[in-house]
Amino acid sequence: MSTVMSEPPPPLRAGLLAGRKGLVLGVVNQRSIAWGIARRLAAEGAELGFTYRARSAGQWLEKSLPRLAADGAPAPYLGHCDVLEDGAMDRVCAEFAELHGAVDFVVHAVAHADKDELAGGLAGTSRQGFTQAMESSVYSLIGLAGAVRPYLSPDSSLLTLSYLGAERVCHGYNVLGVAKAALESAARYLAAELGPAGTRVNVLSAGPVRTLATFGLPNFAASMAQRAARSPLGRPVTPQDIAGTALYLLSDLSSGTTGETVYVDAGYHVMGTWPGDVGHA
Repeated sequence: MSTVMSEPPPPLRAGLLAGRKGLVLGVVNQRSIAWGIARRLAAEGAELGFTYRARSAGQWLEKSLPRLAADGAPAPYLGHCDVLEDGAMDRVCAEFAELHGAVDFVVHAVAHADKDELAGGLAGTSRQGFTQAMESSVYSLIGLAGAVRPYLSPDSSLLTLSYLGAERVCHGYNVLGVAKAALESAARYLAAELGPAGTRVNVLSAGPVRTLATFGLPNFAASMAQRAARSPLGRPVTPQDIAGTALYLLSDLSSGTTGETVYVDAGYHVMGTWPGDVGHA
């Protein structure tokens, strides 16, 4: 009498980021692009740390972070960090590295401009408003790179978030468009500077999704619908689309990619004219 041997179960999938440890800056609430990215990274085995600026964001994160930790694992690191405050980024990077020994990746999702500055057009931007937008959106990446550099592992990755307004005129984006252009340039320079040590620096330029930040932009809902209809894929971008590309850029799948701006906008940025445009070629 023969014995039927059952096949062994397939091995458990470890995840693309199993054993990798990284910081996420810029989560405000559950609508944040950074939160969608963090959830995807945690699902792939990453051990995460978070920073916050506003007290409300810190309180929300404190309640939400335990859901990201594996059973039996400690809750993710959480630290207050105002990127406009000298020494704040140095402190949180040192605290995270002390807990984990090294930093394998960083997600920089920090940008800010006062809504009154955005409403006034670029020519109406005040010196103070311009300085705040540049310090919040651009220097925060530069300062973060310097603060985390001593703790980066040899195959580490830095990722920052941008928008099409960095290279094209997007109505209402104004000084933030100028700041995002500078951010993308800064990322390229950092990629060249940190590359010899094995660190990659890339930019993810995301299409419009509904976040807290977009409430300050005029006609956002109408613009989002129009862009979805005019994109090659004919649909809006989802947080899952963005998180999947972030995972690629932070994992070994993109080991040969640095200094790049990768668009996740359903292809909208490739278009120059559309059917029905007067005089389109």
